[in-house]
Amino acid sequence: MKDDKPCMVQRDGSVLLATGSAEAEQARSELQHFAELIKSPTAFHTYRITPLSLWHAASLGWTPERIIEALQRFSKWDIPAAVANDIRRLTSRYGKLRLEQNAGEGLKLVSDDEELLRELLSLEGIGKYGLKAINKHSVYVPAIGRGLLKQELTRLGYPIIDSAGFHQGSGLSFTLTGCKGPLQLRDYQADAVKVFEGNDGMGGSGVLVLPCGAGKTVIGMAVMERLQCEVLILTSNTTSVRQWIEELKNKTDIPESCIGEYSGQKKQVRPVTAATYQILTHRRSKEGEFEHMKLLSERNWGLIVYDEVHLLPAPVFRATADIQATRRLGLTATLVREDGAEQDVFSLIGPKRYEMPWKVLEQQGWIAKVECVEMRIPMAGPLKEKYNLAEGKQRYRLAAENPAKLEAVRSLLGRHEGKPALVIGQYLDQLRHVARELNAPLITGSMPQSDRVRLFEAFRRGEISTIIVSKVANFAVDLPDAAVAVEISGSFGSRQEEAQRLGRILRPKQGENRAFFYTLVTENSKETEFAAKRQMFLIEQGYEYRLIEPERMLELAETEKPVKREA
Repeated sequence: MKDDKPCMVQRDGSVLLATGSAEAEQARSELQHFAELIKSPTAFHTYRITPLSLWHAASLGWTPERIIEALQRFSKWDIPAAVANDIRRLTSRYGKLRLEQNAGEGLKLVSDDEELLRELLSLEGIGKYGLKAINKHSVYVPAIGRGLLKQELTRLGYPIIDSAGFHQGSGLSFTLTGCKGPLQLRDYQADAVKVFEGNDGMGGSGVLVLPCGAGKTVIGMAVMERLQCEVLILTSNTTSVRQWIEELKNKTDIPESCIGEYSGQKKQVRPVTAATYQILTHRRSKEGEFEHMKLLSERNWGLIVYDEVHLLPAPVFRATADIQATRRLGLTATLVREDGAEQDVFSLIGPKRYEMPWKVLEQQGWIAKVECVEMRIPMAGPLKEKYNLAEGKQRYRLAAENPAKLEAVRSLLGRHEGKPALVIGQYLDQLRHVARELNAPLITGSMPQSDRVRLFEAFRRGEISTIIVSKVANFAVDLPDAAVAVEISGSFGSRQEEAQRLGRILRPKQGENRAFFYTLVTENSKETEFAAKRQMFLIEQGYEYRLIEPERMLELAETEKPVKREA
């Protein structure tokens, strides 16, 4: 037994990390590559090794022995033999099956393991994809089944490496430009582009994971420049669409006439087209067709960029299964999906090709250093009575809309007077009340785009110091000067939402390069449980939430050492 080590590996593949250990931070930085954080109470964090976490690690070059060695290095005891065997077995499955071009028509599924191919051919349900044995090591696959077969075999535990290649698409010649000539990428941005290009420089498919503020849009444009082809960019909302278009105009020499917007307001299909997921999934009735899904095949795209790929709707997944011959680039700050569809991202967009830890970029000064604080707000007597009589979601909402949060917001904004601040929430009634009381503008999804842009510009210029923001803050909203965020309510236990909200204040700041993220939670309520779940992803990234009561505001002094939060 090694008493000074932080990890305990259990037979079911879960790993307990003692957060008080001197080596806890080193262990966490290794674990995040091949395990998922499941729970995060104060003393011990619980990780779980899953097939998908191992395949993502394998796609980044982690071998079974490297994973086992890392676990042994940080474990108090020898890791169970069954866990080591599972790691070897599951990790080795990545790469056993390869999809390649067939000499004649269609594709072929290739493996050195002829027994595995025989087993797959015998599986119920696989026959519908039209597979036929060619020889002992290859099976014919109709090209039309490329995506659905990958999806099904991933579900069955056999991920495919897709080496069948991609069509070039229609050509588009352009360069990235900056203020003083060619745009210079940061080292990590150049690394991400190189990894996506692949060894042959032909590019392919996969997901690049970097924090908000790290310049994912620039990386996407750099990939586009390498491939020199027509591109469809899909993203979460019209604001993001227009941000992409502005970035393309400012940082490339693509003629404006070649850049199109395809949204609820405009239907321009051009060599580079930016569209929303919502417009693709629009239909007149529940049983109706997706009228705009044809956009995916309307031009000879050489690349499709899936921005905020963690928000990709299920209907687009189904369409994505049909366009596997087109290169696909996923960009995201987190691969966490609340619908559990991470496997679909893996099989249909591609594996994780590159990941830059949030804390590494913070240490290098590329994103702001953020202090995270959870403030527990008491319930007044009348609210407590209503809460005790309520059930289910109503209980959560009563706690989330606790009126006492308003005074905490006032105190926090007063403490950071002069700093640009966002107050972010889930419930419109609550946000309207806070906006009235603070005499601050409220931005919601129903606000006309022109009004939203006007307020954002005023905020950037410093004419408005505080804005109240609804769920639109969960998406790609360009607020580069925000230094303070106060979260007054959230979507239950959404980890991706918490990551996106904190991401709104990550852009580098002048001076000390610091930002502040406060989440207000009603004490002794369901909200505390959901807040712990929301914070899980950021804790995995190395952030700590200091827990504090509102009457102890003086303890928020910047010189105080953070204390780890209670779950």
